[in-house]
Order: sequence, then structure tokens, then C-alpha cells
Amino acid sequence: MRSSPLPRMSRRGRVTIGVLIGVFVLFTLLGWGVNAWTDWLWFDEVRYTEVFTGVLTTRLLLFLLVGLGMAAIVGVNLWLAYRLRPRLRPHSPEQATLERYRMLLTPRLGTWIALAATLVGLFAGLSAQGRWSQWLLFRNGGSFGVKDPEFGVDVGFYVFQLPFWRYLLGVGFTAVVLALLGALAVHYIYGGVRLQGVGDRMSNAARAHLSSLVAVFVLLKAIAYVLDRRAMLLEYNEGAKLYGAGYADVNALLPAKEILAYISVVVAIAIIVFSNAVMRNLVWPGISLALLGVSAVAIGGIYPWAVQTFEVKPSARDKEAPYIERSIEATRAAFGLGGTKTAGYPASNLTPPASLATDTSVVQNVRLLDPQLVSETYTQLQQVRGFYDFGPKLDIDRYTVGGKTGDYVVGAREINYGELPNNNWINRHTVYTHGYGLVAAPANQVCNGLPYFVSGFLGDAGKEAQGCASPTDQIPAQQPRIYYGERMEADDYAIVGQRGDRNVEFDRPTSTGGEQYYTYTGEGGVKIGSFGRRLLYALKEQESNFLLSEAVNDNSKLLYVRNPRDRVEKVAPFLTVDGDPYPAMVNGRIQWIIDGYTTAATYPYAERVNLQAETADELTGRGTFQLARENVNYIRNSVKATVDAYDGTVRLYAFDETDPVLKAWNKAFGGDLVQPKADIPPELAAHFRYPADLFKVQRNLLTRFHVTDPGDFYSGQDFWQVPNVPDAPDSGTKQPPYYLYTQFPGQTEGPRFQLTAAVTPNGRQNLAALISGSYVAGQPRLEVLELPDQTRTAGPVQVHQQMTNTNSDIRQQLNLLSSGNQAQVQYGNLLSLPFGDGMLYVEPVYVKSNTEKAFPQLQKVLLSYGDGGSYVVLADNLAAGIKQLVEQGKRAGSGTGAPPPSGGTNPPPPSGGTTPPVLTGELAQAADRVQAAIEEVKAAQVSGDFERYGRALKALNEAMTAFQEAQAAARPSAAPSPTGSPTASPPVSPSPSPNG
Repeated sequence: MRSSPLPRMSRRGRVTIGVLIGVFVLFTLLGWGVNAWTDWLWFDEVRYTEVFTGVLTTRLLLFLLVGLGMAAIVGVNLWLAYRLRPRLRPHSPEQATLERYRMLLTPRLGTWIALAATLVGLFAGLSAQGRWSQWLLFRNGGSFGVKDPEFGVDVGFYVFQLPFWRYLLGVGFTAVVLALLGALAVHYIYGGVRLQGVGDRMSNAARAHLSSLVAVFVLLKAIAYVLDRRAMLLEYNEGAKLYGAGYADVNALLPAKEILAYISVVVAIAIIVFSNAVMRNLVWPGISLALLGVSAVAIGGIYPWAVQTFEVKPSARDKEAPYIERSIEATRAAFGLGGTKTAGYPASNLTPPASLATDTSVVQNVRLLDPQLVSETYTQLQQVRGFYDFGPKLDIDRYTVGGKTGDYVVGAREINYGELPNNNWINRHTVYTHGYGLVAAPANQVCNGLPYFVSGFLGDAGKEAQGCASPTDQIPAQQPRIYYGERMEADDYAIVGQRGDRNVEFDRPTSTGGEQYYTYTGEGGVKIGSFGRRLLYALKEQESNFLLSEAVNDNSKLLYVRNPRDRVEKVAPFLTVDGDPYPAMVNGRIQWIIDGYTTAATYPYAERVNLQAETADELTGRGTFQLARENVNYIRNSVKATVDAYDGTVRLYAFDETDPVLKAWNKAFGGDLVQPKADIPPELAAHFRYPADLFKVQRNLLTRFHVTDPGDFYSGQDFWQVPNVPDAPDSGTKQPPYYLYTQFPGQTEGPRFQLTAAVTPNGRQNLAALISGSYVAGQPRLEVLELPDQTRTAGPVQVHQQMTNTNSDIRQQLNLLSSGNQAQVQYGNLLSLPFGDGMLYVEPVYVKSNTEKAFPQLQKVLLSYGDGGSYVVLADNLAAGIKQLVEQGKRAGSGTGAPPPSGGTNPPPPSGGTTPPVLTGELAQAADRVQAAIEEVKAAQVSGDFERYGRALKALNEAMTAFQEAQAAARPSAAPSPTGSPTASPPVSPSPSPNG
């Protein structure tokens, strides 16, 4: 019985489907065209059209080349399978069933093949165009001048070449597999491959065709084995817990992959020869493929596993040592840690030195204003109008005012479009178009608990806030208007330009209480005066007011992509942009400064990190942008970008001109996309700061990679960790680094503007080191001040707990600040400052009333010196606190007084008892040793380290024994007492337990 053909669609149905497809294609192309055209206009405005054309051209070429190549491979093999069909097919139920499909396909076979090839090519092309960055690096990448330690191949091959080669190999595999499946289907439909009937199950032509495709697949597998040998230097090594090939990889897996590559070539030849020339069947090709599979399992799987299990694991420390050393060196090179300057810092002085009162490098520059907390203060005192805003976090920069350089807390007064009085289209996009002024206050100066404003006044606003403002603007601006800022969202476009003889853009309040209006005169913006441009942007924004509103006229310009970070990312899509842009006054204009990073993920043997995870801390999402999830093992702060807050001008400056990745990108876009470092204006360079996100990544890596000995690295006993936020240690949120204008030990150039972070030993809370990043002579420098292993100096979490909880008097004062839950006590940055061979800790204490529109005010300053608990004061200001610390130190040193009850060199007399005599000579030294041992026991108890606690108890016992011996030696010269022998008692403390 002859099968009937499939039913045909009616003419009306075909027309309907055609119309729907046409409408879909029309709107898709229209949307793409509108976006492309408006993007071109935007790039033309910022004068970076080479980026637009370069990326677009590369995308189109990859789409066409890969799409056409994939379509050709699949289409040719489908056509070839049809041409190789047998002329006579055996009679069988199977063939009778397939006849209806042959009747459907054969009349329009060319159309069906073209359709199938087009779909395959379309999806392949869409996938390929997303690889434009890999292709541009492949074409333009050069040498790193560094060779990998295993093959001696330049690192540039791994960064620039290997990723695209692996992609092309993947395209080849996909093309062959699709061609094989498609050809197999055609052969089956037309009888070349049969499951029923007499004779061979496959015709000679079909066998030759399909076996050739299988052979090509196996040859591609041989190439994959060769590339996999290189890629092994990028993979995770379970034995060493690091990236890069380890002992088992180098000694077992690398040779195995080489053998498998040769076997693959032999198998490919065997498939072709035995299938078509010798045996003319599939038995021997099948055996060859089975042999390849068995070899892959045995040689490439079982043998490396055996080496890892029986040879490496029993002595992994020694076996993996050379490969751990490779990873350490590669990681330090890839993340810019190689030049880290490490110095020891004893932190042995536990008594506040008298020099604290006279110091001019550290103490006078201590930052009291916390940029996160005082943003509300800036908003309330300098807001002037309810729609102005400074954001959730301010920024830190340094300025020279009155001949003195210091760090300043700065904020840009921007428009908050969510707070407009009447948030309609006219107000949002044509009237309230810009913010006004850069507000600044010295970070180390406080006036009645408030910032002392020196810049950014609007009329008399802020200057009357309890008299806390400079009488004149100390950081004057020639152009204070802010059309581009961090508070701008993607849909916050502005339409500016003269309307007749009227200024309609709200500018600022006047000193008499009125309002001043303005018209934008900058070069930035896209002209939209013509009907075509208005129609274009009406389609883009889906807003009819572009065509209907009188606010849009022949003089109008459109400002969009107004967030500085978004602006840089669009101009330089190859950069990873830092999450914390900051404004600076440069030559009278407000410039947003944004750090740009070039990254890679294929640096051999280097540790791989996730940027989003490594840069997340307390400030992420609260004024600091969260980075995208990007796995990298190479990063450089190669670009400093600026965006003019008035006209939106974007400039890219090369900051690391030696970076090979930046050189490749610059070459890809014509060679002059990034301006040379020599073109950076000195006034701008004076405001460069060590970038926060890069520092976080480097700090986190230094917690492990400061250890350079492979054996010590493997044991991990000297690793550090980043402490949690001191006032919220249970939150699991890391303490952010903080900017300071200060001078650390060993920095002979004087105070520097540097980014600083404290780290603690892994699993403990005492201080291990201070890490800082700064610029010296325009070059980045990382420095580490490392404390002794057995230091008793407390870390940030311990210090905060000891300062706020240990001293009952301080705790009572802090409770009083909350006024019976009528206010909130908020703690600012806890600063860890090395000074006088000891540690000075400063933590501002703010109080915020629970009333509406209240803002934090600085009320007190917590200070501590030494181990974090021995000398603690809560003062009204920094000067008073320093004075109290110095006085405590003098009393302790002279023996005429005592430090606070929480500890010290000599304890206070017991309540109701007789004041013991002042200890001198060896007896005093023995008493000091006992007191130090007691404090170490306390610190060990807080840290929860049982091993340290045991050592501390042993040291305390030895110190008590030594004290008793000194006591016995001093007894003959002691004066009699009413109760008998006047032996002095050592400073004792109840023996604590690790569990409290």
C-alpha cells in the first residue's frame, strides 16, 4: 500500500504565516537599526567612533565567516549524502514507511538543505559574534616576555592565542557532529543506511562518507589533546590546592595526552583505510574507536590517578613543592604582587609614648570623618533642596588648602530624580537637568560634631550650620554644574538647549531665597533639532514627547548614558571598571576619575579568582558598585579614565604602559584609543589614588601568597585572613580597606595618601599585618608591615570589643549616648595605625537621634594603644584622647599611677587594701613579665586558639616562678610590716579558660 504524502497548507495559511514572519523581522530589524544608529550618534559625540565601528565590524565578520562556514559544512554534507544515495533500494516495510518522507523532501530538497544549513549557520554566527574580544586579542596580541615554566612558551600564547584556538576547535567539533548526524539521517531516508532487508546495512558510498566524517572527528580529537597539554597549566591542581599542572599532571597526564594524540591520528587513518580500502566494513573501524576509548580511560585516567594516589598523596608536600613554587611565582607576577615591599614591625611597645602629643605625620592626620556615615550629614546640611542628594557613601581625596595637604571627604551634589517635587516628563528631563557643586570637608577636622565645610556652598547654605564652614570657598570651581554623575540611571536622559530667550533649567537657589535658571552650553550631547532625530529618539525611548513637546526644538541636545561608570564601560568595553568612581576638582572643573583594569583568565599557573566575590565587602551596593562575576588570573590597573561632570567628555589615559593586554587593545582600535601616560595633566595625576577593587584582590591574595616557601605554603599555618567588620563581627561581612593620609614606619618620603587594611592570622583575631597601597613617584607600591608570629597585639574585632565592652566606665558612657534608646550609637572606621613601635587605634563614635531627618554627629572618639585593651580612653575629641593616653603612659612608666582597670604595667591597688610599694630592679622586670603573660592569656582566651592558650599558660607559670625567685632574693632588704614579711605580690588575674 502506497503511503499518502503529508497534507499541504492552504494558500491563506501560508500568507498569514508569511505576514507574521515579515512583521517580526521588520520590528526586529527596526529595533536593531534604531539602537545601532543612536549608538553611532553617541560614539560620534564622545569621539570614539573607532570603538563602535571596530566592534561592529568584528561582530559582523565573525557572524558571516563562522555562520557561512558552518552552513557550508553542514549543507555540503547533506547534499553529498543525497547524491550518494543508492539507485535501487531493497523492498522492506521500513523503506515503504520512509517513502512518504522522500516524497516530501525530494521535490524541494535544495530548499530543505538550504533551510537546515541556514538555521545552523545563523545560530553558529550568533554564537561567534560574541567572541569578538577573543578574536581582536588573537589578531593583535603580542609577547609578555615571560615564558611558562613547563613548555617554555611565552605567556602571550596562553592569553591571546589559546582561547580562540580552543573556540575554533569547538566550532570544528560542532560542525562535524552536525554534519555526521545530518548525513546519517539523509542516508537513512534514502536507503544508504538500512535497518531491515537483505544485504549490507550500509552502502559503500554511505560507509565512505560517514567514516570520513568520523575520521575527521578523531583528528580533531588529536588536536584537542595537543591543546589540552597547554591548557593543563591553567587547570586546578587538587594535589597542591592551586592552579597549574602538578606532579601527577606533568609526569603522568602530559605524556598520556601526547600518546593519545598519536593514537588518535592512527585511529583516524585506520578508520578510512579499513572502512574503504581493506575490509570495507565497520568492524575494524569500530575496534579502532573502542581502542581509542579504552586508551583514553586507561592512559589518560587510570594511570594519572594511580600516580596521584600511590606516589603523590603519601608525600604531597615534597612532590608538589616545585609546582607550588611555580604557582606562587606566577600568581605574584600576574596580580602585581612581585614588587611588594615587606618589612617587620615589632609592635612590642604597649605603653603610649609621649611623642603621640607632638607628632605631625600620623596623629594630626587621623581621619575622623567616616565617608559612609557622614553622607547623611552632608545631605541634611548641604542639600538645600529636597531633590539634591550625595548618595549613600562619600569619597576620600586629598587637596592642598592653605599650603597644607590632607585628605578630604568629598561629595557631588547631584539630582535625585526620585525626590522631584513634580516628577513629570518635563521636570524630569528638561528642567531638573543637573546638580551643582563639589562639597568638601577636611577628614581630620570636626566642628561641634559636624564636618567643617570648605567647598561647594550654595549661597549661604551650610555656612551657617553652627558656624561649621569656611568663610570662603577653599576649593573653588570654574564650572560647578554636574550633568553627569553616579546618581544617574539608564533612563535619566536630559534635553537641554536654548528655548527662545528663556533659561529653563533649574540651576541653584539664590541667596535671597529665589531660584536661578540656566541653559547648557557644553560641547557634549547629541543634537536632536531635526524631525528625523526626534523621531529616532522617540522610537528609542518609546516617548512621543520627543515629537509633540515644545521643550524639544531646533536648539535641543540630548544627554544620555550619564553615569560616569557606564560611560567608560561603553567607550572601552574591554575594560573591567572599578566599582568606586570618585569626583575631583581639577583646574576648576569636576572630573569623575574611574580606574580601568585589563584582565585575563589564562595566565599559566596563576591563581584564579572571582572578581565579584573578592571585591565584596560592607560597602558593596551602598555607594560602591558590585562588579560582575568574572573569573580572572591576571589583572592590571592599566587605565585611568576621566569623565567631565559638565560636558561628559571621556578620556582614557594609559597608566601601565608595559601591560601587554592594554597594548593589544590599543592596537586593535587604531593605536590611539588610549592616550599615553605622558599626556596626563599633573593636576589630574595629583588626585590619582590606589584603586579599591584592585587592592581588595591583592590584599586577599597576599593573605596566602605572602608565604613564598612551598613547604610552608602547603602547610598553610602562616596564612592570614581579612577580618570582619569590627562592630558587626557576626555579619560575615569583610572590613573594607580605608584611605588615609599618613606615614607608616619605613616610609621616608613623608605622609602619603594610601589605602590600608589590617589582616589577622587564619582562624584567629589578633593582628598579623598591615597592608597598604599607594603611589610613589607616580608608580604603584604595595607594602606589608608584618608583626611577629606570637604577637599579643589585638586585631580590629578584638580591639573594638575590648574598647567598648571591657572597660565598665567607657561602656557606661556609650550607653548614656543612646539616651535611653532615643538615639543610635554608630561607629566609624576603626583605624589601625603603627606608631612608636606599637599600635594606635582610633574609632570615631557617632550619635544619630531617632527623630525624623536626623543625621549622625561625631560625639566621642575611642582610642587605644598597645594590645588593644591595656590603654583605652573615650574622649570628646582626638586631641583630648591623645593627651589622656600620653598621661596614662607617663604614669605607668614612672610607677606613680596606673593605666585603666583593664590592664597595664602595674595594677591599681585592691579595693580597701594598702597600696603596695613601687617595684624596682629585677623584681619590677619580673612583675612586668607576669603582667605580660597574663595579658597574653587574656588575648589567647579571646582568640579561641587552644594551642596559643596552652603556650600562654606555660609562659605565665614560668613568669610566676621567676617572680617568686626575684621576690625571695629581694626579701632580706625589705622593711617589716605589721602583718609580717612585706613581700610584694605579683599582678595576678583569675585563671581564665578558653571558653570563658
